[in-house]
Amino acid sequence: MYKQTHLRSGALILTLAGLMAYAAMGGYYANEIVIEIAILGIMVIALDIAAGFGGMVSLCHGAIMGVSAYVYAIMTAKFGWPNLPSALMGVAAAAVFGTLVGYVTGRTAGIFFIMATLAFGQMAHTLFFKSRWLGGDDGMGGFTRFDLSAVGIDMNDSVTFSAYALLLVLCVYIAAAYVLRSGFGRTLEGIHGNEDRMKALGVDTQLHKARAMGFSALLTGVAGVLAAQHVMYISPELLMWTVSGEVLIVVILGGLGTLVGPLIGAVAFVLLKHEVSAYTAHWHIVIGALLIVTVLAGGKGMFGTAERLLTRRPAPARTEEAADA
Repeated sequence: MYKQTHLRSGALILTLAGLMAYAAMGGYYANEIVIEIAILGIMVIALDIAAGFGGMVSLCHGAIMGVSAYVYAIMTAKFGWPNLPSALMGVAAAAVFGTLVGYVTGRTAGIFFIMATLAFGQMAHTLFFKSRWLGGDDGMGGFTRFDLSAVGIDMNDSVTFSAYALLLVLCVYIAAAYVLRSGFGRTLEGIHGNEDRMKALGVDTQLHKARAMGFSALLTGVAGVLAAQHVMYISPELLMWTVSGEVLIVVILGGLGTLVGPLIGAVAFVLLKHEVSAYTAHWHIVIGALLIVTVLAGGKGMFGTAERLLTRRPAPARTEEAADA
């Protein structure tokens, strides 16, 4: 069962507080980095539910995020809906798409599951790429952020939007932790551990996987709406399989199956990307080397390795009686 330990809670609080302080004291560039981390952080938390706890390594979470962003844009720019209902529609569309993917691919596992989710993602990308009504490869704009001026909040202020993005990260994390600690989450981990045994106990594993993918997609939909509101422009690049691959790398880098680890991985990934790219265009080499080191260190990721070292219990001392025996 997933445990929200004091170490994990402390890491979460320190990470979010550090990002908020960085956004408040930094300039516009710092806020852009924080928002980018928040979007990626939501996605890796969502993917960790499916991959880390359900064993469903998905390569279509980028497409799920894109579906949410496009539905939000369509509802606001094309149909003139208010922002909040449009955002809810975007998140709901992502959840439906993810549930469909999870149900169709629920009978597969391993490389077959990965390839099936990749195929769904590519189909979604092609659909939006070819649609001239949605701007095709030029993308589309014409939508705005939430208007909270009535309560004195300016969402166009970079620090305010950074705080809003980090608040969404916290809400997504709390929702994920709550679900994983429930009976649903324990059943999901049981399916990951031994699917045949869970079937013998009467669990409809295909349906349960579909629901898990749907919940993971719902959280990913939050990232899609946030990404659309961030730059107020979207394009089919959001649905590229490389986006999903990047999210998977960050989950492994931070710590698969730890929930807070992928968020820390997102911080490290974005900061390294921006800092190293200032000196060389080959920043992928640094990320790749770091990923290799974390995998060779035990495959627990940065946070997982640190957690194992910090919580390791010393071996009990041998007594004289035990030594004589």
